[in-house]
Amino acid sequence: MRRTFVCPELNAMTVAEVASWLEEQAADTYPELIPRLEADRRQGVRVLAARCRARIEAAEAERRAFAGRLAFERRLWARGCRWVAGVDEAGRGPLAGPLVAAAVVLPRDACIPGLNDSKRLTEARREALVPLIREQAVAWRVAVVDAAEIDRLNIARAAFRAMAEAVAGLAVRPDFVLVDGFPVPGLDRPQQGVVGGDGLSNSIAAASVLAKVHRDRLMAEYAERYPGYGFEAHKGYPTAEHREALRRLGPSPIHRRSFRLE
Repeated sequence: MRRTFVCPELNAMTVAEVASWLEEQAADTYPELIPRLEADRRQGVRVLAARCRARIEAAEAERRAFAGRLAFERRLWARGCRWVAGVDEAGRGPLAGPLVAAAVVLPRDACIPGLNDSKRLTEARREALVPLIREQAVAWRVAVVDAAEIDRLNIARAAFRAMAEAVAGLAVRPDFVLVDGFPVPGLDRPQQGVVGGDGLSNSIAAASVLAKVHRDRLMAEYAERYPGYGFEAHKGYPTAEHREALRRLGPSPIHRRSFRLE
């Protein structure tokens, strides 16, 4: 439902006050506001009208992009699959920390503008998307495999285990699973691997965001537990700063001993 608003007397406001007031308004009120802004004699206010139009166009472009990344899901829904899960993982490449997988089932009427492959989003945007995904999802689940288990299994099998656990933990039993990359061996549900799926399927993209944010938050906690490594910045990836910390401090309890740490 669109938020109602009362438009103040714009002529009694400075351009800066109009700009501040507009920031507080819901974007769906802009179409009604734009004619009033464009009729204002002040160029600064008319510039604000143009910005409102640009925001409307950007929001519409995001809605179209979201709809365009539902092709895989639509085909499966048309085949009678009610619940389609997207699965992705984060943390294959780091030298330290866990691998995290997520599974997400989105409803057919989901609309999460701005959702995309987590790697293409800023940290702030990923954080903002998490509550939207959780609110709209039919079901979601995150699974974690720690560094010791990665060393025992190897990274590929650890990733498959985490993804299988995420799917198994969903509150609904998916009729079909879309997996970023390659199919998960032994998964007890029909599935399809989609290379680059986090940029092609909204279900996988939603999973990629949840997995990435969950892992980043874990690494921030580890940064407090094991200071000096800079986990809060590089999240365990093999940056120059991380390698220097390893030379100085040696490996921490969350480093993957099966990886080449030097």
